[in-house]
Amino acid sequence: MTRLRAALISIVMFSAGCTAERYVIPDTMEVSSDAPPALNIVESRSMYLFSLARIHALEGDYDGAVTLLQASIEAAPQSAYLHTTVAELYLKLNRVQEAINACKTAISLDPKQGEAELLLANILTNLKQERVAVDHYRRAIELLPEKEEAYLQLAITYLRIFEYEEAVKTLKSLLEKNPDSALAVYYLGKSYEQMKLPKDALTYYRKVIELKPDFEPVYLDIGLSLESQGERSEAIKAFESLLAINPHNFSVMQHLVQLYIQEKKLDQALGILKNLISRGIGGLDSRRKAGLVYLELGQFDDAIREFKAILAQEPNANQIRFYLASAYEEKGDSQAAIDEYGRIPNSAFNYTDAMGHIAYLYLDRGEGEKGLDALKAAILTSRNKFDLYLHLAGVYEGMQRYQEALNTLLAVEIEFSQEARLHFRVGVLYDKLHNRDKLIERMKKTLELAPDDAQALNYLGYSYVEMNENLDEALTLLKKATALRPNDGFILDSLGWLYFKMKRYADAVAELERASELVSDDPTIKEHLADAYAALKNYKSALKFYRQVLLLEPGRKEIAEKIKRVKAESGEK
Repeated sequence: MTRLRAALISIVMFSAGCTAERYVIPDTMEVSSDAPPALNIVESRSMYLFSLARIHALEGDYDGAVTLLQASIEAAPQSAYLHTTVAELYLKLNRVQEAINACKTAISLDPKQGEAELLLANILTNLKQERVAVDHYRRAIELLPEKEEAYLQLAITYLRIFEYEEAVKTLKSLLEKNPDSALAVYYLGKSYEQMKLPKDALTYYRKVIELKPDFEPVYLDIGLSLESQGERSEAIKAFESLLAINPHNFSVMQHLVQLYIQEKKLDQALGILKNLISRGIGGLDSRRKAGLVYLELGQFDDAIREFKAILAQEPNANQIRFYLASAYEEKGDSQAAIDEYGRIPNSAFNYTDAMGHIAYLYLDRGEGEKGLDALKAAILTSRNKFDLYLHLAGVYEGMQRYQEALNTLLAVEIEFSQEARLHFRVGVLYDKLHNRDKLIERMKKTLELAPDDAQALNYLGYSYVEMNENLDEALTLLKKATALRPNDGFILDSLGWLYFKMKRYADAVAELERASELVSDDPTIKEHLADAYAALKNYKSALKFYRQVLLLEPGRKEIAEKIKRVKAESGEK
């Protein structure tokens, strides 16, 4: 027995011996963790055992405390408080059913035992018996109207069973009693968040900051709420505020990195990632993100360093190896890129992409045959991978061997007949072989299999425009394509050129101006726009865009002729 325990027992025994006959205090007095409870325990032995049990509990000996309390209850079996206290200890020992039974006994002995009601409700909630727990929380609030925990737990339970209005009502009743309850305001925000009322939620979240500026969770909720509403810049401010309070909040750092990347604030993202890496936080994922940011920033040697560091620990991380190869490719070290892509096994999900990169790297080096050989070898071991055939046809196409490209795809047409991409590429190749009928047929087949393929819609629509046929159908196709991809400059160019063919010159200019903004270096779009301005007799703008075409493609005689004609029509010398 420790000296502390012995001294306390001596005090308890002395007090019990001298005052037991005068110890008359109500059994239902509120529990306090700061001072011994007042109990209606007539027998001094029961009081002694209870006090000794508390000492054992304070020292972490819950088994001993339970044994002593059970003995105390035997001496005073009608004490609801003792049953409530032993229930709390049962919980610490994970003896849940005994805790429930003790709470029920306390309530049966004293129906006004609010602490037992609250404890029982908490237990039932943890057992996912929320609807039963609700009744006990309500009873606890009736008995303990000033107990904030009861209101908060009831509101949280309502949220768990999707009774949002009841949660709001409970929290507002708590705020009537305590207007400065930051937790009540916070959970009101959570309630409105779950009710899909983000603006109301933000109002309450911000009020929490007024009440409790250092309350970390609310900054996270504000940031997440703003992020979900697409207000990334404001979300960043919220997360930065939280980091100012707690600069070691890893979760917030991760969110900030993602937001910085989305907002193209790559230097800020890199700053956080370097911090995480230096502190060993986030493991390989922090290095992965840093490598990708370096890659995006064009700092290829730094990206290569990070990806190699990961592969040193995880040599089978095929996606990281793909990133490493990409970094070498972007750096211009084609051989190192080919070597790394070549280390990706055919069982990896990115194997076909890796083989495609190898083939096209060889093609760019003027070694197209090596690219063809690499793909043919890959197909021998992976005949079921359709993308390998697409890449093989693509390399033939890049070498301007269009018939061989077409034959490659036609040879596997039966096996991959439901692949919309096969029919699209076959259609493109027929176009290059000047077979318009087959082109139209294949594009229609593509759209049968993939009705929302914007690329096929655009190709078919533009083909009709170039053929000056089926312009009404072309309009339907191109409008659908622009609806699917409103920021695709090439599709907008197709629609604008269709309007030009339909002599709707003002509409043509509107679409082509937008297309030119989106794709500023395409001479065809510039020429289409200049033609549309010329048709509107806006000669100044027409000349401007014709001249831009010549800057992109010097020496084009037909453009020089158009400039000459526009100058003549405008009277410009």
